[in-house]
Order: sequence, then C-alpha cells, then structure tokens
Amino acid sequence: MNRQIKFIDLGTMDYKEAWDFQQNLFDEIVEIKKKNRKNNTNLKTPNYFLFVEHPHVYTLGKNGNHSNLLIDENQLKNKNASFYKINRGGDITYHGPGQIVGYPILDLENFFTDIHKYLRFLEQTVIETLDNFGIKGERNHGKTGVWIDINTPLPKKICAMGVRASRWVTMHGFALNVNVDLDYFNNIIPCGLTDNVVTSINKELNQSETDITEIKDVLKSCFSETFNSEFI
Repeated sequence: MNRQIKFIDLGTMDYKEAWDFQQNLFDEIVEIKKKNRKNNTNLKTPNYFLFVEHPHVYTLGKNGNHSNLLIDENQLKNKNASFYKINRGGDITYHGPGQIVGYPILDLENFFTDIHKYLRFLEQTVIETLDNFGIKGERNHGKTGVWIDINTPLPKKICAMGVRASRWVTMHGFALNVNVDLDYFNNIIPCGLTDNVVTSINKELNQSETDITEIKDVLKSCFSETFNSEFI
C-alpha cells in the first residue's frame, strides 16, 4: 500500500479547469488499477491532495435539486458567478475566494475501503483543524460536513463536503469557509438544508481576515495525521 500523497496547491483556478485537472489524476489512478487487474501486476497507485480557491461558482451534485439555486442566469452573471451540475454526491453549494477547497484524489485501497469512514476522516481532519484555532467543530447527526453550535436553534455549517468514488478512487472533497463572502450563500439553499446557516473561520474569530496560509498548513498536518500518510 502506498500512503504517500503528492500535495499540489493550484492557487486560484476556474472551477471547470480544476475539475478537469482532478479528472485527469483520477483517470490516471483508475488506469493503473485496471492494468494491475488485467495483467495480474501490483504497480503502485499514486495519491494526490489538491488545494484550490475558485472564482464565484455554484455547483449542484448529481442528486441535487436545481430549485435550491435561488437566482437565474442573468443574476448569476451580475454576481460574476458560474454554475455547474457535477458528478459528486450532495446537493448545491458555493465556492469562492477566501475558501479552502480540498480535493483528495486517493486510491482508498491504499488506506481502507469504506466510503463512510472516508467521509468521517475528512470531517475529523476539519474538526481538528478548527480546534487548533479555538473553534469547536462538530458532526451534525445525519448531515455530512462540519458544523458549530449544533445544540442551538441555529446550527452553523462551516465546511461542506461532497465526494465521488469509483473503483475505490476518490475525487471532489470539502470546502472550508475561511474569509469567504457569506452573502453568496443567500442565493442558494446550502446543501438543500433550509434550517441552517453558514459561517466562516474569520467570522467566528471576529477577525476581518484570517491568515489562510496558516489554515492550509494546519489542514495538511491534520489530514496527514488522520490518514496516517506522508505528503511528498
């Protein structure tokens, strides 16, 4: 099993361009696995972990409801936002500047073959990251992602998640709100949940802007520890 992970920070990249980048890495891993099965070989499969920030974009998961997008095409243009229907799980979400989007493209056969465990590990990575900054992140029973204040009338979502897996290879991932403009979430019903609000790290810390580089460093460290892996 190969538990080394190649880390790539894509900086700011258009959503479709980053999706294609993901897909190419995903296809590379799947192709090696196909060859191994066909030729009865045991070539190592690589693992990747991408960080990226996207320009304003709304994405709708394969089982999502388009009515959860509350603005039309003209309004999208006025907000300099784009929209994509994509092949991950989950409903609708927003990505934009000030948000860390993490795309682990892993061969889970290098780790464990359990999608539910994988999602819990992603949540744990974010929970431990937030704890480093004095924010108590929690799971909200039956709802994927990371939340705060779950025992109050208005639990707040700070990190959305939606993944795809085929042949135990993953793509898509999580979006952690750091300095994001939360007004953009008013144009959707986030993840199809009408009774929850969205928050960010800088809002919870009462900061005008939080050091996103520092958050990235802690996220990487927590991910490596949770997945018992090494970044290369």
